[in-house]
Amino acid sequence: MPPRIRDATEGDLAAIFSIYDEQVLHGTSTFDTTPKSAAERLTWLREHPRERYPVIVADEAGEVLGWGRLQPWSTRCAYARSAENSVYVRTDARGRGIGRVLLASLLERARAAGIAVILARIAEGNPASARLHESAGFRPIGMMRRVGEKLGRILDVLLMDRHLDEETTPERDRRAKGGPG
Repeated sequence: MPPRIRDATEGDLAAIFSIYDEQVLHGTSTFDTTPKSAAERLTWLREHPRERYPVIVADEAGEVLGWGRLQPWSTRCAYARSAENSVYVRTDARGRGIGRVLLASLLERARAAGIAVILARIAEGNPASARLHESAGFRPIGMMRRVGEKLGRILDVLLMDRHLDEETTPERDRRAKGGPG
């Protein structure tokens, strides 16, 4: 049975940041290098309107196995139609499809919030993340060369996107053909 996807709560912050801090300290999935304080974690959870930029968790029997989030791509107003996604899965829960379920839920929520384009930044050395996004319909759009330095390595970052506003739906197809929408 797949884990339940639900909105994150303040009570989930320790589990979320346990997963995240493993990458902060030992991986390249994030370019953060210092774990956040308790106050910073709370700010992180509350910093964006959750109806537009959700923070979700994959919960199995009360245990957080992974989390995902949408956040603004940029604070500049003209980018409001776009968001960036993040998906992290606990090391011992990887390979079970949890990332796929989290990303699918973020895409559904993005559509419902009227977000048109979802972007992903994937640091070099994370092929599983690139495969996950590709399997969810993202496509590579460029490479930011040598933009990061972490753990003694100079890193490239792959940019991927998915255009939700260009996808067909039965309702959109009917409207395009002049039928009732």
